[in-house]
Amino acid sequence: MTASTIAPPAASHGYARTFGALLARDLRVLRRDLPSFMARTVVQPVLFIFVFAVVLPRIGYGAGQGLSEAGRAETFATILVPGLVASGIVLQGIFAVTTPLVMELSYTKEIDDRALAPIPVWAVGVEKIVAGAIQGVIAAVVVFLAVLFVHGPGEAPNIDFGRWPLLIAVLVLSSLLTACLGLLIGTLLPPQQLSALFAIFIVPLMMLGCVYYPWSALEALPWLQTAVLVNPLVYVSEALRGALSPAVPHMPEVVALGVLAAGTLVTGALSLRSFARRLVG
Repeated sequence: MTASTIAPPAASHGYARTFGALLARDLRVLRRDLPSFMARTVVQPVLFIFVFAVVLPRIGYGAGQGLSEAGRAETFATILVPGLVASGIVLQGIFAVTTPLVMELSYTKEIDDRALAPIPVWAVGVEKIVAGAIQGVIAAVVVFLAVLFVHGPGEAPNIDFGRWPLLIAVLVLSSLLTACLGLLIGTLLPPQQLSALFAIFIVPLMMLGCVYYPWSALEALPWLQTAVLVNPLVYVSEALRGALSPAVPHMPEVVALGVLAAGTLVTGALSLRSFARRLVG
C-alpha cells in the first residue's frame, strides 16, 4: 500500500468532522420530526397487540398459546413482542433511508450538496446507513416499551433480560442490515414507484417474516418454511426471540446472527456501490 492511498491525519480528521456534521444534521431532523416518527413507529404494533392480546381473549377468540421448549405453555404476547420489535426495526431501518433518499435523488436534489462535502462519496452513503441504523435502534426501544405493557389479564409476555449481550448484537446487526437494504432500495427504486413499495415488498416481508409465529411453527408447511428463509425479517424475529424469549422455540442464535452479519456485509457493499454509481452518474 502506497502513501497516496492513505489519508493524511489532517484529512482523516476533516473527514470525521464532516461525517459527524452530516450525521448531526440527520439527527436534528429526526428530533424535529419526533412526533411523526413516534406515531408511525408505535401505532401499528400497539394496535396489533391490543387486538390479539387484549380484545380477542376478552371476547373468547384468543390467539391461543404456544409451547416453550420445555413443554410449558407460553402466552401469545411472549411470541408476539419480539416479532413486533423486529418489525419496528425493519420498517424504520428501511424507510428512514429509502424515503428521504428517493426524494433527494429526484425532487429536492439535496443529495448534490452532500456529494460536494469534503469526504468520499461512499462515506456519504455510510452516513446514511448509520443514521438509518440509529433510527432502527430507537424504533426497537420505542416499540418494546409500548407493547411490553399492553396485554390482557393473564396474557403478560414472559421476557428475559439475562441475555443482553445477544440482544445488543441483534439490535446493532439488524439495524445496520435494514439500513443497508434501505440504501440499496433507495438507489434502485424510481420515485414514482415509492408508493408501491409498501404493497409489493413490505406487506409480504411482514406477513412472512415470522413476526406473529415462530419459524419452527412452519414445520407443517415445509415448502413455506424453506421459502421464508430469503426474508431478512425472519432472522431478526428469531434472533430477538432467542434474546428476549429463549423459552420459546426459535432458530439457533448462531445461525440467525451469522445470516444477519453476512447479510449486512453483502448488502452494505452492494448498496454503497449502487449509491456511488448513482451519484457519479
